[in-house]
Amino acid sequence: MTELAPPPADAPLILVADDVPANVELLFDQLHVLGFRAVAAYDGPSALRVCAERHPDLCILDVSMPAGDLGVDDRSTGFEVCRRIKRDPRTARIPVIFVTALNDTTDRVKAIEAGGDDFLTKPHNRLVLGARVRSLLKLKAATDALEESLRKQKELEKVRDDLMKMIVHDLKSPLTSVIGAMEMLIDGDFGTLTENQRKALGETEKRAQDLLALIEDLLEVARLEESRLALHLERLAPPTLLGEVAREWEIRVQQERARLVLEVGNDARPVDADQALIKRVFSNLIQNALTHSSRSVTVTLGARTDSGGTLFTVADDGVGIPPEYHDIIFRKFEQVKTPHIPRVRSSGLGLAFCKLVVEAHGGRIWVKSGQERQGSQFHFWLPEHPPAASAPIGSGLSA
Repeated sequence: MTELAPPPADAPLILVADDVPANVELLFDQLHVLGFRAVAAYDGPSALRVCAERHPDLCILDVSMPAGDLGVDDRSTGFEVCRRIKRDPRTARIPVIFVTALNDTTDRVKAIEAGGDDFLTKPHNRLVLGARVRSLLKLKAATDALEESLRKQKELEKVRDDLMKMIVHDLKSPLTSVIGAMEMLIDGDFGTLTENQRKALGETEKRAQDLLALIEDLLEVARLEESRLALHLERLAPPTLLGEVAREWEIRVQQERARLVLEVGNDARPVDADQALIKRVFSNLIQNALTHSSRSVTVTLGARTDSGGTLFTVADDGVGIPPEYHDIIFRKFEQVKTPHIPRVRSSGLGLAFCKLVVEAHGGRIWVKSGQERQGSQFHFWLPEHPPAASAPIGSGLSA
């Protein structure tokens, strides 16, 4: 009989853990024929050691084998080995196939609960074994590729964010000087200007102020993401809070020929919150309602008691937001782009900032909007008492 050539050095490595040498030898021969390399372990501790040291592509475990110091009886060693493999981040993605002479439903349930990926009963068919091994290896390869893609994406995002921080820091000082010089020109410090010159400089100064505001937004979001957000908590009564917000926006709303309506429930309970930050949340949402519409809109500010806290609402009857955008608009730099929604100057940071602030208070924010041209309702819920006066900033603002 012609001896088979050994599998190539880059062939998938399979760990075979069984305390019966004949069973190990049989599986070695079958895996060899199928083109896989194999490594053996004869008890639970050695199986875990091989996993940690050799990082096999797949494990084939017997259920019953010596437990050693694993703290379980020999009858459950395989289950415990599997649990530890899946619990360790270094080995968690390794597929596990249980091979046992037992064909009991309880064992199958235990195998699933331990994190096992498949289950074969002795005596097993070589072709079935090969099919299941290949299937699990394909799944692992896809999972590994996805994990690597996510890792590279995170690295690229970090490079992008670092570059952005460097650029905006370098831009702020010269831009401030440019704005100062334009203000002096407009004030006539360098001579009298014609009306057209004054108007052109005024428009240029406004655009420069927009750019400076964008830089400030970028810097602030970066600061928030890198640190804990300190909350200056005070007791806020919803009627008073919304009344102040409405007064602060009164002139702008009139300029936009819009309407601002208050709907505060009698049961709206006070909350402990950072007034300045919550007002900025309202400002960002109102700004969006006024600017992302081609016509005058009615903006409704609401508050009512809900689930042990207070539910605030900023609703409009504008163009609306398609459902596919409901999650991504809260990520940095994401904006809605459809033919029916006008393009406006926007950093794409306003809703990201709102999400940071609301979640720092222990709350959550979301949008409801069925179809375009049917308006949007932004809701954010705040607990009566935040879990802490400062909160770690989450990383869920990127794609």
